[in-house]
Amino acid sequence: MDRYRVVLLLICYLLAPALTAAERPNIIIMVADDLGWSDVGFHGGDIDTPSLDQLAAEGVELSRFYTTPICSPTRAALMTARDPMRLGVAYGVIMPWMNIGIHPEEHFMPQSFRAAGYQTAMVGKWHLGHALQAYHPNQRGFEHFYGHLHTEVGYFPPFGNQGGKDFQENGRSIERDGYETFILADEVSRFIRERDQDKPFFIYMPFIAPHTPLDAPEDLKRKYADMEDNRLPARSKNTDETRKINKLMGQPSARPLYAAVVDAMDQAIGRVLDTLEQQGIADNTIVLFFSDNGGAAYATGGADNVPLRGGKGETWEGGIRVVSLLRWPARLAPGQRMDQIMTAMDVFPTLAAAAGVTPGNDRFELDGRDLWPAIAQGKSAPRQDLVFFASETPIRGSFMFTAFNDHWKLVQEVQQGLLSATVTNYLFRISEDPNEYNNLASVYPEVVAEMAGAIHYWRTLYPVAGTRSELVPPPGWRAPKDWSGYPRSLAETQDGPAPGMPPEFALRPLDFQHGEAGRLIYNCEPYEFAGGGLCK
Repeated sequence: MDRYRVVLLLICYLLAPALTAAERPNIIIMVADDLGWSDVGFHGGDIDTPSLDQLAAEGVELSRFYTTPICSPTRAALMTARDPMRLGVAYGVIMPWMNIGIHPEEHFMPQSFRAAGYQTAMVGKWHLGHALQAYHPNQRGFEHFYGHLHTEVGYFPPFGNQGGKDFQENGRSIERDGYETFILADEVSRFIRERDQDKPFFIYMPFIAPHTPLDAPEDLKRKYADMEDNRLPARSKNTDETRKINKLMGQPSARPLYAAVVDAMDQAIGRVLDTLEQQGIADNTIVLFFSDNGGAAYATGGADNVPLRGGKGETWEGGIRVVSLLRWPARLAPGQRMDQIMTAMDVFPTLAAAAGVTPGNDRFELDGRDLWPAIAQGKSAPRQDLVFFASETPIRGSFMFTAFNDHWKLVQEVQQGLLSATVTNYLFRISEDPNEYNNLASVYPEVVAEMAGAIHYWRTLYPVAGTRSELVPPPGWRAPKDWSGYPRSLAETQDGPAPGMPPEFALRPLDFQHGEAGRLIYNCEPYEFAGGGLCK
């Protein structure tokens, strides 16, 4: 009987009409940079965010949406549905002086959508590699790229990083006047208006707002000039100390300027939403919004994550649980809230399922899961397996880790010296204590041991040459005058990845000997871990 049911279902599937390109939803993914949990109106914030409030009222709040604590790893997870620990981009962001990027054999989300007939565009901040053309957005599935390869390019011209111009259109340096946040909104709106109307579009719109160094138009500066900084403590030693030091030094609070930057970002979002309405396509457009990590609640950041604990760079909830919204009027009832765990790794398979697109990743296994049934139909999606995140920002050797599921969350602080390392564990019943007040590590040592062991094993998957915390470049390093010409072209580089120094026959033994130090072989997961282990 079961056999006949399987055959019948297969026949029904083959006979069912596939979605045509015109029927598929358009998709816009908007990503804020360091937005705080309590900095939006629908969370009771004191900054005007009518556009985000509108998305919350008309869509679904993804109330347990998690990202990594810092930006490059989150962007890598979003684009690949893979764990940044495997990709070699977990502990720190990709700095301008680094050669690292995401392995060209990794499949990116826009590649799948483009193969399914979508027009693909990226407008904004990349931060996933700039040294090789193979890392460039135009090589990762985006037909149109308008923006910058790095972070911290400033909000007004000349849009530079380390003194080098960093604003381009498809590899060609461009000059633009105006406020960067509004420029991005204008370009997205232009792309929508001038699109091929016979094909759906996939747009990725990562803002630099509200990342430091903060700046805003004069009218918005005046609007928030008298705003008082009434933020409660973040309950994070490093974050709260920076605020105290700032006050002792007589420095003004960053909160008013931060509010102006958030307000401007919300206005830019509103411009794009208005364009969708004017084009008559709002109903069949999926708009996903989230922040790349928790708000920068330290002194110069200005964000507020309370009642969540901590902020950017930390694995407390305030660093990894972020504001997130999803709207699709044609399919989703307004004003909903999903309380199940969703991560940046889950976006690719989830949106692909919603749009009827087959993920094209056939080289490596996805770490993300499809949560479209949970969003669209309210189906239960329990999380028994662990989610892992890490950060080594900003101090080298000062790590924070976490492992969590629906019930438990372990936070580890690791201080690594030249001759020693200290580990501090915090265990929470996260389902009952989402704001992390009650440390149960001494009550449940067996749970701590099990979860700490899982974190230990997970860390062994990291490529040995992956990112680390580097606040300054190698001595004497110089930036180019123009970053658009920096990536080495495909014609100038080899067809495949470099083999490295060890001869091929020695690679597996050396990988085994490296043990917990990390992997020499890409995407290696040991069969066992006991000081080493051969790759599966």
